[in-house]
Amino acid sequence: MSEHTAEPQTVLLRRGEVHSPADPFATAMVVEAGHVAWVGSEGAADAFAGGVDEVIDLDGALVTPAFTDAHVHTTATGLALTGLDLSGAPSLEAALARVREFAAARPHDRVLLGHGWDAARWPGGRPPARAELDEATGNRPLYLSRIDVHSAVVTTALLDLAGLGPVDGPLTGDAHHTVRAAAFGAVTPVQRAGAQRAALAHAASLGIGSVHECGGPHISSEDDFTGLLRLAAEEPGPRVVGYWAEQDVDKVRQLGALGAAGDLFADGSIGSHTACLHSPYADADHSGTPYLDAAAVAAHVTACTEAGLQAGFHAIGDAAVTAVVDGVRAAAEKVGLPRIRAARHRVEHAEMLTPETVAAFAELGLTASVQPAFDALWGGEHGMYAQRLGAERARTLNPFAALLRAGVPLAFGSDSPVTPLDPWGTVRAAAFHHTPEHRVSVRAAFTAHTRGGWRAVGRDDAGVLVPGAPADYAVWRTGELVVQAPDDRVARWSTDPRSGTPGLPGLDPGGDLPVCLRTVVGGRTVFVRPGE
Repeated sequence: MSEHTAEPQTVLLRRGEVHSPADPFATAMVVEAGHVAWVGSEGAADAFAGGVDEVIDLDGALVTPAFTDAHVHTTATGLALTGLDLSGAPSLEAALARVREFAAARPHDRVLLGHGWDAARWPGGRPPARAELDEATGNRPLYLSRIDVHSAVVTTALLDLAGLGPVDGPLTGDAHHTVRAAAFGAVTPVQRAGAQRAALAHAASLGIGSVHECGGPHISSEDDFTGLLRLAAEEPGPRVVGYWAEQDVDKVRQLGALGAAGDLFADGSIGSHTACLHSPYADADHSGTPYLDAAAVAAHVTACTEAGLQAGFHAIGDAAVTAVVDGVRAAAEKVGLPRIRAARHRVEHAEMLTPETVAAFAELGLTASVQPAFDALWGGEHGMYAQRLGAERARTLNPFAALLRAGVPLAFGSDSPVTPLDPWGTVRAAAFHHTPEHRVSVRAAFTAHTRGGWRAVGRDDAGVLVPGAPADYAVWRTGELVVQAPDDRVARWSTDPRSGTPGLPGLDPGGDLPVCLRTVVGGRTVFVRPGE
């Protein structure tokens, strides 16, 4: 396979397996001018061989649409890839040891940045204390975000830099936003661009062709957001669609965002006890933190709809989801339900749903931008959800099957760096949800992670390999495909999550996942695995 090409070429891919609804038996594909020009059989491919710039022998590889990750924090992902990663730390002691090693290896960093600690998974369940972090860093500024990025522990030196007095324990709410702004404000433009390139290159290596950047004033900065959009437009790599979480519609337009959406917080997170619930937490004497009420939601949705922008909200707890639904319904009463549905407003995460709110999503045309890896990481009888909510409530979370049955559009993502960029792992997590009645088929999960992301940004003509669609695709080395009938590939379209689909690998809970060999975006090759 050739290296990156500066301009789209006319390419014939042959002798593989092409995942396309245009031809369930396709083994070849032609790409021209950045779009899919033809899909079909190996025998018919001979007619194209003399009129293309390049012929790629797939040697049995699988070709699929490239994945879309519908919720990413790109700079933070890059900083996590290149910085201190505590997601694998098995204990508090191990985490502190990693902090010491990282601080010693970065003597010139103005602020030390790390991510991924999760005290709920550690023996004793205690987060690092400020005094312990002061000692481990030699009294340098340090910002360590919890795995959900809704709270952080910091050193005294960072509190001083942020202009805050001594505070013990994980910081949430405004205090967290203040220290995060101080920490990320110390990142230079060169460091920031390097982190963005690292994140996008990593995404491309996983077969991800598009990411939805969820920025906002409490998450990053305007310079970070506009710099990322500019970098993605000027350099080869995955497409970046930007959402800016602010209620100022004019500002959103100025920044080049598609919508005033993404992480516009209606509440916080379950792990940090800031998701807003109807009933108190099982392990705390409160019900979380509401950041927006139904009236504020209605005003924002109305303004966005009238401005021709997508609105969207981060809503995790059942009370927060109810506030969003009530607000969107109030907006529909003002501007009309058809306009609300046509705008395809979004709800990010939407974890604690009820039958009533699922039905409301369908009625209002809301897209559920969800993260199956959350259940893989925190679900189950003894997971974090059960610790925070009790086992009965925990079993109701992330009801993907109910959303699909109701006709709610799904767009899958990772919320990276909360959970890693891992598209096939996401598909597997949805197919093997801890709660069996919430599972969806591999086919449905794959669609939600490819075409679903395009539909979430208003594009119904992409995310699928058919003539005329954008040539955003990935080539995979896979294991044996699951075949339910030896001579009938169509039989592999199954609602059984343990089975595969036409042109897709069979996934099992512990098996190997496909390996990306090549990623192409708009006909341009943006990743080739070395040696291929």
